[in-house]
Amino acid sequence: MDGAGGPGEGPAPEALQSLSRRLQVQEKEMELVKAALAEALRLLRLHVPPTPLQDPGTPAPPRDSSPAVPPGLPPTCGPSLVSRGTQTETEAETEPSPGPPGLSNGPPAPQGGSEEPGGTQSEGGGSSSSGTGSPGPPGVLRLVQPPQRADTPRRNSSSSSSPSERPRQKLSRKAASSANLLLRSGSTESRGGKDPLSSPGGPGSRRSNYNLEGISVKMFLRGRPITMYIPSGIRSLEELPSGPPPETLSLDWVYGYRGRDSRSNLFVLRSGEVVYFIACVVVLYRPEGGPGGPGGGGQRHYRGHTDCVRCLAVHPDGVRVASGQTAGVDKDGKDQGAFLCVVDDSNEHMLSVWDCSRGTKLAEIKSTNDSVLAVGFSPRDSSCIVTSGKSHVHFWNWSGGAGLPGNGTLTRKQGVFGKYKKPKFIPCFVFLPDGDILTGDSEGNILTWGRSLSDSRTPGRGGAKETYGIVAQAHAHEGSIFALCLRRDGTVLSGGGRDRRLVQWGPGLVALQEAEIPEHFGAVRAIAEGLGSELLVGTTKNALLRGDLAQGFSPVIQGHTDELWGLCTHPFQNRFLTCGHDRQLCLWDGEGHALAWSIDLKETGLCADFHPSGAVVAVGLNTGRWLVLDTETQEIVSDITDGNEQLSVVRYSPDGLYLAIGSHDNMIYIYSVSSDGAKSSRFGRCVGHSSFITHLDWSKDGSFIMSNSGDYEILYWDVVGGCKLLRNRYDSRDREWATYTCVLGFHVYGVWPDGSDGTDINSLCRSHNERVVAVADDFCKVHLFQYPCARAKAPSLVYGGHGSHVTSVRFTHDDSHLISLGGKDASIFQWRVLGAGSAGPAPATPSRTPSLSPASSLDV
Repeated sequence: MDGAGGPGEGPAPEALQSLSRRLQVQEKEMELVKAALAEALRLLRLHVPPTPLQDPGTPAPPRDSSPAVPPGLPPTCGPSLVSRGTQTETEAETEPSPGPPGLSNGPPAPQGGSEEPGGTQSEGGGSSSSGTGSPGPPGVLRLVQPPQRADTPRRNSSSSSSPSERPRQKLSRKAASSANLLLRSGSTESRGGKDPLSSPGGPGSRRSNYNLEGISVKMFLRGRPITMYIPSGIRSLEELPSGPPPETLSLDWVYGYRGRDSRSNLFVLRSGEVVYFIACVVVLYRPEGGPGGPGGGGQRHYRGHTDCVRCLAVHPDGVRVASGQTAGVDKDGKDQGAFLCVVDDSNEHMLSVWDCSRGTKLAEIKSTNDSVLAVGFSPRDSSCIVTSGKSHVHFWNWSGGAGLPGNGTLTRKQGVFGKYKKPKFIPCFVFLPDGDILTGDSEGNILTWGRSLSDSRTPGRGGAKETYGIVAQAHAHEGSIFALCLRRDGTVLSGGGRDRRLVQWGPGLVALQEAEIPEHFGAVRAIAEGLGSELLVGTTKNALLRGDLAQGFSPVIQGHTDELWGLCTHPFQNRFLTCGHDRQLCLWDGEGHALAWSIDLKETGLCADFHPSGAVVAVGLNTGRWLVLDTETQEIVSDITDGNEQLSVVRYSPDGLYLAIGSHDNMIYIYSVSSDGAKSSRFGRCVGHSSFITHLDWSKDGSFIMSNSGDYEILYWDVVGGCKLLRNRYDSRDREWATYTCVLGFHVYGVWPDGSDGTDINSLCRSHNERVVAVADDFCKVHLFQYPCARAKAPSLVYGGHGSHVTSVRFTHDDSHLISLGGKDASIFQWRVLGAGSAGPAPATPSRTPSLSPASSLDV
């Protein structure tokens, strides 16, 4: 910890000073450990017969005898032991006596100005209070005294010990170490084991203890105790709210589209809705009038999947949709929609045919060991199935077996390329009205496969059948062809990868018209024909474009393309900003459900925060750099580097006078900020954490900071007073915080699940009205708890939809919406907050009502 850094400071002296301070702390902790072990031996002697380690001439103390009272304590008080992790302190118990009613709230603050003699100990780790001493009845006052050194009189030693007795005492202390471990493991209070309020889990899980004196609660993460002090206004944890919050969440909008690594994922239904997917959600989007506009644009969502959706198929009636999630790849079923063909993602890529109405499997066979990228029924003959993928086109003949489960058979004929070059991949194909098949491959060629009678001398298992052979080839694109689409007028559209061209082909593969997709949208991934001449195009950069070949295309849905981490909401507008591993910084309009602007950061963005004026935004990068950008012009007004480690959190003070930057170099950098936020100057550094900074919050007066670190520390800092570490954390128990995003603290410790390893919660955010707290976890879920959430096993409302760990959650300025970010799925969910304290009821627009339900479910 230091204040305003001077110009003469060097990194080497600072490192030496820091190491020296840590060494002194560790030496003090070792002394305290020794004292704790010796005290445990004394307690053990009270309950067991004398051992050979005792002096035979010294009688064992009687079981009911009172130990000697250290000088300075009243004669009616008996000191008791309170173990604080690696620290040990003596406490004096006084019997309850009539006094002011306020005494029932708990004891006064620990005396001496510092609750922890070690000086720099935190609430997490080894300095936490464990309360292993036997607590007195409710209302007992405990006067905390500084711990005594090993050579000072204690209850199990005498100040008149002769030099000959000292080696024997040291030997006794060593023998006490195992006894101390046994006492700890057998204590239900220290293990947290029985009381539902005290301990929600068994051994190895996240445990919490409620200290009966009313001072603190304790939880354990990965075996490390974390102590949190109870605010003075709370007499009992029973006073705190219990049960789930009255507020609920409703999925309002999903930003993004999964085009980067999936195909054949875009269709238009008979209703005019566009169906696609991202994360675990199937989205039905109505584009009329633009996204969210007055023309009725909106979304419906199906959230019945439990893992990422990977494929879609639309019934010929244009109403029913089949969708498959991770561990399966399923495509279209024809013959009036009676059957569905599925190829799973196992090593054998099992091909199966299902009866949709009954949900039964009619036939199954091993397809190939190579990747299968597309599968479909012939629209003219339901017994013909085609699959394509890595270096193959297979033509399957299916006999239904009278519709009985398992009685159908599948036989395969492999497409022969002959004189034509065999491509590495064949990502797509389409059936023409005359029965021919067009395939698009990784060489940029479109091959026409025509029917021909097979050789009668090699009829195969199913007898002599028609087969397919290549009758024509046309070079259509530079690079792979990702999509083919048959239009209603009989022409075919092809979408290229490398050249980003969209080409319309007439009979004989004659090019009729083409258009080029702008580079920043990526290559063509999928094509769907809309109403009239309108086209919908999905791209590899997770965008949906709308338009036609003559007028061009404009985006209606956009999203990120890689893992997301940075999120902040505007201080007075329904806007929010995101950044992540795709190096894009995006500002989103939450009312219009559209991208306001985006810029390329050139580096990975991990965190961001708006200045209270909304004029600028600070963005932290993975290299130690942080930028300040003008939100109107998108110009960079400040570019500063602090260290060479990634930045995990940036946060402006509520008055906008300071900016705090948490780094993976274990430091919090503090900057003074001008009134408009454009200029910053180093004010100081907060040094004292022993691991990287994960979260931090400012107090409402803008003077103090609460911070969490990777080793579960909770520290408090006086920023205005010179970036000083507040050693007496008990004094911060009543401090009010402008935001609450720290995942460790008394007001939110109830959000931690049983068996947590300390990394299960990625983000947390309290609403501005301080009624609820939202949590993003590592299991693809968003939770909503009541605030404060300071009871073990606190119930919550759980919402799914993300297909990866949820990395961040934030409420909008008026608490009307909650924004959540998916990690690997690159999705952004906008949830509407409903119920008590929300901005109002959900709109009555049917297009935003998630009323979709599955007609059937097939367990492939």
